[in-house]
Amino acid sequence: MSPSATTAAALPEDPAFKLGPTYPEVPLAEKQRLFDAVRADERYPTYLHGCYECGVCVGACPSARYYDFSPRRIAQAATREDVELFYQQMVEDIWDCSQCFSCLRCPRGNNPGGVVTLMREVAVNNGLDSAKQAMKGYTRIIYKILSTGTQIAPDMLSAEAFPDWGPTVVQIADNLDIWRRALPPETLHTTSISWDVAEKTLLELYIIWDKTGALDVIADLDPDLHELLEEIMEDRLDEAGYER
Repeated sequence: MSPSATTAAALPEDPAFKLGPTYPEVPLAEKQRLFDAVRADERYPTYLHGCYECGVCVGACPSARYYDFSPRRIAQAATREDVELFYQQMVEDIWDCSQCFSCLRCPRGNNPGGVVTLMREVAVNNGLDSAKQAMKGYTRIIYKILSTGTQIAPDMLSAEAFPDWGPTVVQIADNLDIWRRALPPETLHTTSISWDVAEKTLLELYIIWDKTGALDVIADLDPDLHELLEEIMEDRLDEAGYER
């Protein structure tokens, strides 16, 4: 028996090897439904005009340098209506995109980053597990935005919460004492900021998120966070005299 045949025969028995997709299989009809949801978006025709397969987008893509990610494959799968590959990308690949839109250099006028945006929106709106995992590290940021008006404090940075930030977040997390001494004292706590945001602004932001369905998305991704936001912000709305 040849070495390659021996290796192939050993693969199914070896737990270190896992062939095939790393996500639960779903019916083809469900994959088609998700693809159609992306394609039905009014922005889709402006983002995709066919693919020359020239690779310019890959050469400009910073994520392609660090991840197994290719904006060209995104454009190809969508252009060819390869529903199977498109679903795999929606579950795995799109979360490696940095959304920098360097891929707009495409000579065909494609916007693979825009297609990724639509794919992410559909993944989030349909409660895909990969979307929940990708958003997990940002739930505290969402709470901080609505409670204080800013995004992040240095003590919130950790490699575990933001693995896609690469080595930079590790350096910050390992030197938090230095960062805290360098920044204003008011930023040391996740519920305080170094500038004041009007209460009216925070309440209006909450109402906008409520009316546009953003809070419903948060409820699907993180029910505990949604319950906390409702409890805090509804009380603040009542105190401010807003009629719901």
